[in-house]
Amino acid sequence: MKFPATILVLVTLVLLSCINPDDPPLLAQEVNSADTFFESMQVNRQWPSYRGYFASGFLDNAQLPDSFNIESSHNIKWNIEIPGLGLSCPVIWDDRVFVTTAISSQDTEGYRTGLYGDIEPVADSSEHVWKVYCFDKNSGDMLWEKDAHSGIPQVRRHPKSSHANTTVATDGKHVIAFFGSEGLYCYDMDGNLIWERDFGLINSSWHIVETAEWEFCSSPVIFQDKVVIQADALNTAFVAVLDLYSGKTIWRQERDEISGWCTPNVYFDGELSRVAVNGFKHRGGYDLETGEEIWRMSGGGDIPVPTPVVWKDLVYFNSAHGGQAPLMAVKSSARGEVEYPESNDSAGEDFAWFYDRQGAYMTSVLVYENLLYRLRWNGNLACFDARSGEMLYRKTVAPTSFIACPVASDGKIYMVAEDGDLYIAEAGKEYKLLKKIPLGEVSLVTPGISEGMLILRTASRLIAVSES
Repeated sequence: MKFPATILVLVTLVLLSCINPDDPPLLAQEVNSADTFFESMQVNRQWPSYRGYFASGFLDNAQLPDSFNIESSHNIKWNIEIPGLGLSCPVIWDDRVFVTTAISSQDTEGYRTGLYGDIEPVADSSEHVWKVYCFDKNSGDMLWEKDAHSGIPQVRRHPKSSHANTTVATDGKHVIAFFGSEGLYCYDMDGNLIWERDFGLINSSWHIVETAEWEFCSSPVIFQDKVVIQADALNTAFVAVLDLYSGKTIWRQERDEISGWCTPNVYFDGELSRVAVNGFKHRGGYDLETGEEIWRMSGGGDIPVPTPVVWKDLVYFNSAHGGQAPLMAVKSSARGEVEYPESNDSAGEDFAWFYDRQGAYMTSVLVYENLLYRLRWNGNLACFDARSGEMLYRKTVAPTSFIACPVASDGKIYMVAEDGDLYIAEAGKEYKLLKKIPLGEVSLVTPGISEGMLILRTASRLIAVSES
C-alpha cells in the first residue's frame, strides 16, 4: 500500500520531533523501568540528591576542566565560605546549588582526619542552628538561607562527622532536608517552608558501645511524588515513604536492625519500582507503592554505611566491619529470604556475583562505563567488570584516608582524599593517575557535577571549578 507524499512528510516530521534535542528533558516522574534509568540521568542534566540521580555518581558530557588551581584561582568560578560544620554534598538543579550546615559558637573543633579507631564522640552540648543554603550556581551568591532548627543536638557527633551530614534532595520544585533527630523539612525552591516532620530521637550510636554516638547520616530520596527515608538506630529502625506534597506517611515498615548510616535508593524489577536498603541484619528491597517486603538478607559489615547502587538489572551492596567485608551484585528479581553466601563460589541464584572480602567500610561503589570501582578508606581502589564481577586491578591511589565517594565524568574518575587532595584517574580496565590537585584544606565530601562545573566542598568552603 502506497501513501501520498504529503502524509509521508508529516509522519517523518512527527518522528523527527520525537528525537529533537530541544525537547524537554526526561523527568524522574517518567522513569518507570531500567530502560529509562540511564536516559533520565543523561538527558535531565541535574544532580538532584546524594551522588546525583539514583546515587549513580556520574554525569557525562559535562566538559570539566582538565586542571585548576585554588591558590591562583585558575579555572575557579567562585570560592565561598560556609560557616559551621556540615558534610552534606552539593546538590544542583538548574542554576541553584544547595548545601546544609550546623552552626555553633562552641563546636569549632573541626574534623579529625586519618585512619584511626577512636570511637569517642565529640564532647559538646552547645546550642546549634541547622541551616539550609541555596546559592546561585553561576555567581556563588547566596539566594536564601533558612534556619530549619535550633537547639542542643540530641545525638553527639563522631570526630569525622558533623551535625549536618545528610544531603538534601530536590525535584526542581521541592527541597527536602533531613536532620535526623532534629527533623525533616520540605521547602520550595525559594526557601518557603511547605511542611515538616518530627520523628523524635534517632539515636545513631554504635550497638556494641552505646556511648559511641556518631550522628545521623541517611539522606532523603525523591522519586516521582514520593520521599523515601531510612532511619536505622539503637532506639528505632524503619524505612518509610512519604507524600512529597504533604509529608504524610504513605507507608512505614519497622526493621529489626542495628544502627546504620546508609542512604536508600530506588531500583526497578521490570517496570516495578522498589526501594533498596543496605543494612547488617536486614538489607533488601521493598515495594515502593505498598511497602511490601520483596526480599531480605542479613550478614556483612556490622557498621553499614555505603548506599546501594543500581545498574541495569543489578543492585550493588558493600560494607565492611566486624570481620566481614562483602561486595555483591544482587539481581533485581531477588525474592524472599536470600541466604548470605558462605564463600565467593557458593552464592545462590539471586546473585550475579559475590566477594566476601572486597567491600569498603565508608564509601559507596561507582559503576561507570560497565566497570565497578570500589574505593576503600585506606586509598585502595579496585576495578571490577560490573556484569561478571571479574577483578581487573587493585591499586593504592595514595597512602592516605578517603571518606568521600568517587564520582565520574567524561572518562575520568574523581576521588577526594581527607587531607584535601583531589585525585583524577583515567576510567578503564587499567589504572592511570592523571592529576593530583590540592584543595587547600581537608575535605570529606563527595563532589557534585553540573554542566561544565565541578563543585567541591572542603571543611569551610564551597568551590566551583569551571573554565567559563
